[in-house]
Amino acid sequence: ITIKAAKDNLFINEKDVQQLLMMAANGRIRGEAMSSFNLHYLEQLLEENTWINHAQLYFDNKDVLHVIVIERNPLARIFTTGGNSFYIDETMQRIPLSDKKSARVPVFTGFPDKKILNHKDSLLLNDIKTPAEFISRDSFWSAQTSQIDITPDRNFEMIPLVGNHVVKLGNGENIEKKFHRLF
Repeated sequence: ITIKAAKDNLFINEKDVQQLLMMAANGRIRGEAMSSFNLHYLEQLLEENTWINHAQLYFDNKDVLHVIVIERNPLARIFTTGGNSFYIDETMQRIPLSDKKSARVPVFTGFPDKKILNHKDSLLLNDIKTPAEFISRDSFWSAQTSQIDITPDRNFEMIPLVGNHVVKLGNGENIEKKFHRLF
């Protein structure tokens, strides 16, 4: 079993993958005939896990099953107005919090607390992607940003780690220029 992660996150480990495979194969993997495995089904089953982005299974020429799992990469942590919290990845997929570890990603607060997002909320989620990617890529801004609040009029306000002030960033447009001027 090989697990590939964008960083060193590893929200899922080999034991988790083994357990998923054992459940799918009714507890029998070792010593079974290759023809008894539906690799496509097993890949789909692994990809149903919220932390697995992609899975690939194959047998080598020595009849050894290889499992390659690509883990989802959290981009931002979002706190809703109702106090709930979740991660999003690069594809804007909601990912629940992990009981294993907490990701070091930008924090956004004030997101609407709804189970089903309307069009405006989906656009807001996409607007979060730009500043989250920028802050994650830049070590200075990662260290300086405590959190970003989403105002009721759907603009961003950054709360820096140092100082006692609020930086009004507006919407997610031209975020690199805004941070460059701020720097």
